[in-house]
Amino acid sequence: LNVAYRYFPKQSVHMAIVDPGVGSERQGVILKTPSSLFVAPDNGILSYVINELSYTEGPLIHHSKSLERVTFKRGIEAVTITEPRFWRYPVSPTFHGRDIFAPVAAGLSLGISPYEFGEKITSLYVFPTPRPSFDAQGNLVGHILYIDHFGNLITDIKSTDLPEGNVIIEAAGQHIQGISRYYEEGQRLIAIPGSSGYLEISLRDGSACDFLGVEIGDEVEVIPTI
Repeated sequence: LNVAYRYFPKQSVHMAIVDPGVGSERQGVILKTPSSLFVAPDNGILSYVINELSYTEGPLIHHSKSLERVTFKRGIEAVTITEPRFWRYPVSPTFHGRDIFAPVAAGLSLGISPYEFGEKITSLYVFPTPRPSFDAQGNLVGHILYIDHFGNLITDIKSTDLPEGNVIIEAAGQHIQGISRYYEEGQRLIAIPGSSGYLEISLRDGSACDFLGVEIGDEVEVIPTI
């Protein structure tokens, strides 16, 4: 979601539903960012969007691995979805995506103000998201965020954050010399700026995940060389 929404026109409405707490007391919310509107349950599903917008101000959550309620930064606003006149009836306790979130998203797309749907709030539940950092030797240490169905390893290291000059990429004890521009440029393991704007590790004609035996969350290190 955090990668995909950037390719839509400004003020697009995005409805995101992964909602194991449907029917419970968890809130539905509208998140308003400088470029987009999001309709979702308040259960951490928007964590990457919120944390990315606060990237330059440091982590929203410190020393925590669990869901926590955090206060917004950098012009983010949110509204609870509490105004029932916009909902579809009867409301199913197991299908808020159809009966509450979809009608609200439709209303937003027609130009109805987010503040018509409920009360403004200043915080949402957010999971901590991993971020790259520099170690004592000045190496950039990131993490595997996602493994696609080809076995490519997508990291949290932005292509724009890669140091200038020659580098070695280390993952699971394997060293990759330099950054490739495209897949056919390498012979075996390669590091390449992916289409999402993040550093990826791939294996020519194979799965980098299977070859390295790594998992989501494992570290990837970028080591500058002379």
